[in-house]
Amino acid sequence: MQFSDFMGLLGGLALFLYGMQMMSGGLEAAAGDRMKQILEKLTSNRFLGVLVGAAITAVIQSSSATTVMVVGFVNSGMMSLQQAVWIIMGANIGTTITGQLIALDVGALAPALAFAGVALVVFVKNIQVQHWGQILAGLGVLFIGMDMMGDAMMPLRESEAFVSLMTRFSNPLLGILAGAVFTAIIQSSSASVGILQALARSGAISFASSVYVLFGQNIGTCITAVLASIGTGRNAKRTTVIHLTFNVIGTAVFTALCILTPLADWVASLTPGAPASQIANMHTLFNVTTTLLLLPFGTQLAALARRILPDTQAEEQEGFRLLYLPAPSASHDYRIGGSAILTNGLWREWLRMLSMVRENVQESFDAVLTGDLRLKANVEQREEYIDYLNHELAAYISRAVAFETNEQDSAFISALFKASSDLERIGDHAMNVCGYTAHLRAVKASFSEAARGEIRQMQAQCLAALDLVAQDGLSPADRLARIESAEQAVDDMTASFRQNQLARLRTGACSGEVCVLYSEMLTDFERIGDHVLNLGQELAGCRFLAPDAPHAAPAHA
Repeated sequence: MQFSDFMGLLGGLALFLYGMQMMSGGLEAAAGDRMKQILEKLTSNRFLGVLVGAAITAVIQSSSATTVMVVGFVNSGMMSLQQAVWIIMGANIGTTITGQLIALDVGALAPALAFAGVALVVFVKNIQVQHWGQILAGLGVLFIGMDMMGDAMMPLRESEAFVSLMTRFSNPLLGILAGAVFTAIIQSSSASVGILQALARSGAISFASSVYVLFGQNIGTCITAVLASIGTGRNAKRTTVIHLTFNVIGTAVFTALCILTPLADWVASLTPGAPASQIANMHTLFNVTTTLLLLPFGTQLAALARRILPDTQAEEQEGFRLLYLPAPSASHDYRIGGSAILTNGLWREWLRMLSMVRENVQESFDAVLTGDLRLKANVEQREEYIDYLNHELAAYISRAVAFETNEQDSAFISALFKASSDLERIGDHAMNVCGYTAHLRAVKASFSEAARGEIRQMQAQCLAALDLVAQDGLSPADRLARIESAEQAVDDMTASFRQNQLARLRTGACSGEVCVLYSEMLTDFERIGDHVLNLGQELAGCRFLAPDAPHAAPAHA
């Protein structure tokens, strides 16, 4: 193999992978922000779920991209583990379309497809049409790359060393290992299967040797989802286990069939003299049969994933972490559905933060009323978690500009950036209130019974105002009006309680030092009301506050 052939192979692989990237980007731009609604409607039924997974993968020519999207959806709470099973099964069927198109020599039309797609992008003003043009152009580029790889591999059939190496893959274990490793390296089963077809078409590898490599390629494609699950929650990791289990079971079944029965010969007899078609047919047979075999056992696959990765007390007690978003430092490429994954994950993490802030507000007033320093310690520990979430949300929101979102999503992300800051400030004021507990104990003083009653009213009013922020069943206008009314009540109560405190000071019912602490508490109370009003104004009209919005998640990881 000459240097020019090697460069042709690399260039063809680059065009193939870039074509898939173009198709994924086009689909994300065309339907990414609606992906959540589409999947919610169609994945409740296992058969529809399989069809959806197959259709999405057939459009973008990449089961890896579909599986990574599913991992993101499960991690952000948008999809259950059970629903993910059906999408993954469908993705394995959809990925066989690439091999069939290659076998049909659709590559002859590749330049026309690329030109048509580019023409739509360049000459048509309609943005939606441009997105579909990007998908079409990506398909054309993909097959141009495939043809380049095929031409570059033709000389390999004359290489005795290479042909000798290929014949060793007739050993099932070596073939499976080679297919898995190569696919894991390039992270695309469509590309690796295409290369295998090009090798077979050039005569460098026989069909009998290629079947085991093909089975291994189905295992190797799981590496992309495994990498995407790094830094995600337990359920997202279980999704990758299901994907891997599906392909391992299929490989075991088909390897046994090829060894014990003349399955490979039968598949070859369907299209004699057409090795690319033989590989494509075996690939399709592998994934369709494995899906039909495992479709009745989807629930059991999910249960097996839970058994392999059970919930552990150690994980529940580990340090601060995100539940619905992977760590911002991790490099994840959600090529489709990225917008929906990001916005939904941000919202759910923000609800966790809201839940923690509410709990801190409640316990800070309880600490003042009871003098219990254990409550103060709880508030301080939770405040650290609130600060962590605020920092992580800010990091994610700063990255959100890399996603192509619609105007509504952009407004939501901007609102959450401001709302996170206001929540963090409410947490700071709760810390201030809680801190008065230690001051009172240090000076051996306490509030009068009248002041204690007013503190209970402050606590109830703060909690009621916070509960309005994400309350279900309210229109945006009604929610904002109620929050404005709650904030005004806070202002009125603050003014009234200050007058009451002055009256108690004149009559000697409270000391000057306690009076100062109470005045500072009233200031914190008033500031909490101001920040709640900011939250109402910032989140007014956001679609994630619709009646079907998720409730706040538990405060602790």
